[in-house]
Amino acid sequence: MKTLYMMRHAKSSWDFDVPDDKRPLNQRGLNDADLIGKELVSLIKPIDKVLCSPAERAMSTAEIVLNHLNVSKDRFAVENELYDFDGNQVMDVVKNCDDSIQTLMIFGHNHAFTSITNFFGDKRIDNLPTAGFVEIAFNVEHWKNISVGKTLSLIYPKLVR
Repeated sequence: MKTLYMMRHAKSSWDFDVPDDKRPLNQRGLNDADLIGKELVSLIKPIDKVLCSPAERAMSTAEIVLNHLNVSKDRFAVENELYDFDGNQVMDVVKNCDDSIQTLMIFGHNHAFTSITNFFGDKRIDNLPTAGFVEIAFNVEHWKNISVGKTLSLIYPKLVR
């Protein structure tokens, strides 16, 4: 059994003249990441590996959420291929994970995460909101063999507030 946790970065700021990958979270984003991090503490099982897009907004979201989940830094890695908006690179990253990893958490971007949720999950969504979290379980032994799994959780700030 493999479990994939996906979290879209929280709301970012457009108030700064910086490249896209350097955009920081705005105050709402900081609050929403904290809110979802607190919510996940009692909902998810231990995480074997965390991969994160190198974008500032994804890294900040991951830091806030992982502080709540007490995930050790040795389980965290930046994965450049997660700075992807259509989902093909993200799917390659997931399918190429080491099979010793049972529970994988990734932090990244839309439209990739909405597309992957609809491709791999059994519940269709229109959009994964900022700071949105999805859990999909797969009844396989190897990440390369994942196909349609069971969507177990869909959590986002408006549901929790």
